[in-house]
Amino acid sequence: MNAESTTQANYASQLEEKRLKLNALFSDIEHPEIEVFESLPEHYRMRAEFRVWHEGEDLYYYMFDKGQDQKVRTEQYGPASLLINQMMSVLMEELRPNKILRHKLFQVDFLSTLSGEILVTLLYHRQLQDDWLLEAGVLKQKLSRKFNVNIIGRARKQKFVLDQDFVIEKLSVNGRTLTYKQIENCFTQPNANVSIKMLEWAIDASKGRRDSDLLELYCGNGNFSIALADNFRKILATELAGPSVEAAQFNIEANEIKNLQIIRMSAEDFSDAIKGKREYNRLKGIDLGSYDCKTIFVDPPRSGLDSNTQAMVSRYENILYISCNPNTLIENLQVLKSTHQIVRLALFDQFPYTGHMECGVLLSARTQP
Repeated sequence: MNAESTTQANYASQLEEKRLKLNALFSDIEHPEIEVFESLPEHYRMRAEFRVWHEGEDLYYYMFDKGQDQKVRTEQYGPASLLINQMMSVLMEELRPNKILRHKLFQVDFLSTLSGEILVTLLYHRQLQDDWLLEAGVLKQKLSRKFNVNIIGRARKQKFVLDQDFVIEKLSVNGRTLTYKQIENCFTQPNANVSIKMLEWAIDASKGRRDSDLLELYCGNGNFSIALADNFRKILATELAGPSVEAAQFNIEANEIKNLQIIRMSAEDFSDAIKGKREYNRLKGIDLGSYDCKTIFVDPPRSGLDSNTQAMVSRYENILYISCNPNTLIENLQVLKSTHQIVRLALFDQFPYTGHMECGVLLSARTQP
């Protein structure tokens, strides 16, 4: 068996282990057969972070191996995109001899795209001065001969940007190209190819609802809202993080979406507002009564849905739930199963060779007796 076949076999084995584990977690909840969406076995991560080690004149990336309890020199990194791997070696060759750019550099972050853009962030344990800006500008010119690259320098209370702090990703979803602005240090799906499969699954799971509206909580940069826009009459979405809201507004315009409105507020606050517990200035001018939201989409943090949001979610006919933590998902479903049944259950392998599992669940309200 050659190396490629071995990699594929190892990948298939670990994915089957995840399917079995997820099936066991759902043993107490009635559910259909799990739909499994695989990743590429290598070069699947669009972002990566590496610590930097100084050893005399040498300089190199390293990662910490918990099993061996030691740092491991990292010249290339198989899970990272090919673009990140290409940039790693070229960048380090430029940093090693440059006393200004390497001085107290302790970490390098990469954010890449399938569309060929890459953002490099250099992090320092010192304040950055004009000489750093000058050298970073020269570095960007050199790297730009081979890469579509932008550079950021970070230190305590400092952020220097050459020339932008985001990348533009283009994803082919059901034959349609969707454009997404992805800002440094803001959440984006790390595995772009699996992200495409998640979007296509959500589109298929919510089709046939054009006569009603969608409410989405935790919408981020509008990743799912934009992809689902054609499935609904209107979409109302909420997100608390300011940079993500700004990116979402950009993405709405870039994709020419006309039926999507983003509100900057937390899911918890929106839950209170829709119950009439409190009034919020951010909702002034928005006629919540004009929305006929029969479907709600949630993609919460690892902690899952809080009790108030969970109670609100249970009032909708259809619930689309994307989860990065199956344990808190199960906790929420133990409550939601009294009002809803699971119609579809999916496993998305966002993080191969780890214990992490990304899940998708479609729930439908039970028929009232």
